[in-house]
Amino acid sequence: MGSHGTNDSLESSVKIPTIKFTKLFINGEFVDSISGKTFETIDPRTGEVIARIAEGDKEDVDLAVKAARHAFDDGPWPRLPGSERAKRMMKFADLIDQNVEELAALDTLDAGKLFSMGKAVEIPSSADTLRYYAGAADKIHGDVLKMSRDFHAYTLHEPIGVVGHIIPWNFPTTMFFLKVSPALAAGCTMIVKPAEQTPLSALYYAHLAKLAGIPDGVLNVVTGFGPTAGAAICSHMDIDAVSFTGSTEVGRIVMKAAAESNLKVVSLELGGKSPLIIFDDADVDMAAQLALIGILYNKGEICMASSRVYVQEGIYDKLVKKLVEMAKAWVVGDPFDPKVQQGPQADKEQFEKILTYIEHGKREGATLLTGGKPLTLGGKGYYVEPTIFAEVKDDMLIAKDEIFGPVLALAKFKTIDEAIKRANSTRYGLAAGIVTKDLNVANTVSRSLRAGTIWINCYFAFCQDCPFGGYKMSGFGRDSGLEALHKYLQVKSVVTPLYNSPWL
Repeated sequence: MGSHGTNDSLESSVKIPTIKFTKLFINGEFVDSISGKTFETIDPRTGEVIARIAEGDKEDVDLAVKAARHAFDDGPWPRLPGSERAKRMMKFADLIDQNVEELAALDTLDAGKLFSMGKAVEIPSSADTLRYYAGAADKIHGDVLKMSRDFHAYTLHEPIGVVGHIIPWNFPTTMFFLKVSPALAAGCTMIVKPAEQTPLSALYYAHLAKLAGIPDGVLNVVTGFGPTAGAAICSHMDIDAVSFTGSTEVGRIVMKAAAESNLKVVSLELGGKSPLIIFDDADVDMAAQLALIGILYNKGEICMASSRVYVQEGIYDKLVKKLVEMAKAWVVGDPFDPKVQQGPQADKEQFEKILTYIEHGKREGATLLTGGKPLTLGGKGYYVEPTIFAEVKDDMLIAKDEIFGPVLALAKFKTIDEAIKRANSTRYGLAAGIVTKDLNVANTVSRSLRAGTIWINCYFAFCQDCPFGGYKMSGFGRDSGLEALHKYLQVKSVVTPLYNSPWL
């Protein structure tokens, strides 16, 4: 394991962009924070500062909300025909495609994400998310109702108003558009607070939105910290809804702030400890591949990671052998290098948290099969070896807590009932995977698991039309699909009397 090149040789093959946008974006303009304060955004490959970013606080959020409120109450955006909103969203998507290389590089610099993956998949698919919801913008309508008395009634689906979006650092672009796109299509105006670790791409998207003709005040970006800027959004009396993706702990704080302020609508996509259940009849190579990608994709910094893998005893030894071989061959290194499969963890805090959990695993008696150590490339960066623990018991910390890193907990099971029971023995319920050739097993298990997304013989099969979100403490509300659009719409019933009508 290791890097296939130094940073110096890579800088020449990939153009590292100049950072163009570092200020808050409020009412169509880039502005300094009122306090004048800034914070550092760090390159996790080296631990060095990339740029200083404006640090928004309550006063800046107030200004952004004022702009968004004016744009909603008096501006054109919610009053445009859906087809016109769609055209501008399509233009926004085209501008993303035209700048794909620079945008992918920003997320690599800021979050340690693979440049090749950003360029080929994540950035283009976010443009497609905009297009998907642009296609829905002129198809928002209610129903005509059949009343039992002399009334004519119908429902209207109206935009909910000013929305606060608080997004995480693991998928800065994907999460931005999973929230912004349906809200734009619905006719809402919004304030986005990107994670303080990864503000760069969000500010670039604000610039592109303006170029696409999104009116001033519709999309505002306030960079800053959760306890200040984030808290101001959640407790703001003039924000109508808040959508948050992040940890369960912070999700509680968001909900509490919403309850204690104006009872704004809340949707939460929170932590996960997703099980992957591999049955005896599974193709071992395919199952090992799914298990590996399920935990190592995006260096394990993904809420739906298959961090608990339950393998039926008949193929357990064979599968574990294959999995360990593949993990040892996995290439960790500079995320700008096209040969690299895993970059650095997003920041120092996350890096240290993962290493602490690895120590917990050892201390609690799990068997470390491979990995377990930090990797420093040239003495720098927040890299962690792909790590697999076996003989993991369900009450161990590494089986219960979301680690958010490349750490896999393996366990053996005998029967379907045992697998279901153990898979469900978690406070989370975001996703789960099943690997089997038996349709009856797949049907029974998929209906028995308490989770929002079940993947059968696949994993991380995402699509714009496929809703995802949690059961239990993984939150509520859905991103993706038309379900996400409805989060940003209110249903209004309109009733009028009928006089002398020949029929009801």
